Amino acid sequence: MAYSDIKDPSKHFQTAIYTGNGGSDRAIVNDGNSAMQPDWVWYKSRSHATSHITYDSSRGDGPYLKPSDTGDEGTDANMFESFDSDGFSLNGDTDGNGSGRTYVAWQWKANGGTVTTTPNGTQTTNNMQMATKHQINSDAGFSICTYQGATSYGSFYHGLGVKPDMIIIKSRTGDYDWVVYHRDLTNTHTLYLNELSAGATNTAFFPSEPDTTQVYCKDHNSVFRPNGADSYLAYCFAEIDGYSKFGSYTANQSQNGPFVYTGFKPAFIMIKNTAHSTNWEMFDHKRNPSNVANLKLGANKSNEENGSDFGTLTQNNIDILSNGFKPKTGNTDTNYGVGDVLIYIAFAENPFVAGGVPTTAR
Repeated sequence: MAYSDIKDPSKHFQTAIYTGNGGSDRAIVNDGNSAMQPDWVWYKSRSHATSHITYDSSRGDGPYLKPSDTGDEGTDANMFESFDSDGFSLNGDTDGNGSGRTYVAWQWKANGGTVTTTPNGTQTTNNMQMATKHQINSDAGFSICTYQGATSYGSFYHGLGVKPDMIIIKSRTGDYDWVVYHRDLTNTHTLYLNELSAGATNTAFFPSEPDTTQVYCKDHNSVFRPNGADSYLAYCFAEIDGYSKFGSYTANQSQNGPFVYTGFKPAFIMIKNTAHSTNWEMFDHKRNPSNVANLKLGANKSNEENGSDFGTLTQNNIDILSNGFKPKTGNTDTNYGVGDVLIYIAFAENPFVAGGVPTTAR
């Protein structure tokens, strides 16, 4: 659809780019149309090979996780400081605020850190709903959930009111993969955010499709431990017309790649080839305000921007358009090989039509 109920996507998602100063109390202030206090912050050095770092307001400003590796939750007083009314603040750790280093931060709004608890549900033959703490932004189709195991099969409440289109799950207490569910792959295909791997066709993690209330998990360390000893984090997304898109396209391995329609001008795009061991390529409108979009980071790698694993300025590039995007090379991560299915995740800079006015191209 071309029209959207969300006229200003910056109320719900923003990207910030900045240069570190190595000091404490460093405020990173967003510059979108709306002031936005983020509930999920994911930042990465562009200039140096350092870990991806993520914080969310459900877990607070102390515990961090690293999307690029399997490590469990850690704390470091020299890293993240606070979620602010229009951004966030950092201390002097080099992963997020090294002097003279350049960074990018992607930020999503949930519910201001206000968490609701859903208690354990009724035991059935193959399921018990696990106690879940969640905060929800229904307008933007986003929720942050934390839960612990209950029985040999379990489910957690996602709170979106509709079936999720994408789910990212990480154990907070164990060194396990970041598990990704994507609607176009269904529950039978598992991907890992921290790996190159194309994943496996199996039902090791999700015994069935999520529904309008719950996400169903099998007994596996990465998503659910029945003894209740492990804690988990889940980011859940439902597609919102004109604001977010969770889809797929088929590669043609050509410099004239397929046009991928999103219904909005993307502010952020992440792409993964599901048939090969490839990077999760990350693009955004702040690092590349004009086409071609050739500055790349990989969610699964600590490399600096356009490090050798992501491709040079001439590889894996895309154009970001007023209503979608288009791969501009035939390289492995974004448009290879002929017939391969690539999934993508996109959030809007502007709806294609906002207030009756079409969005212009870049």
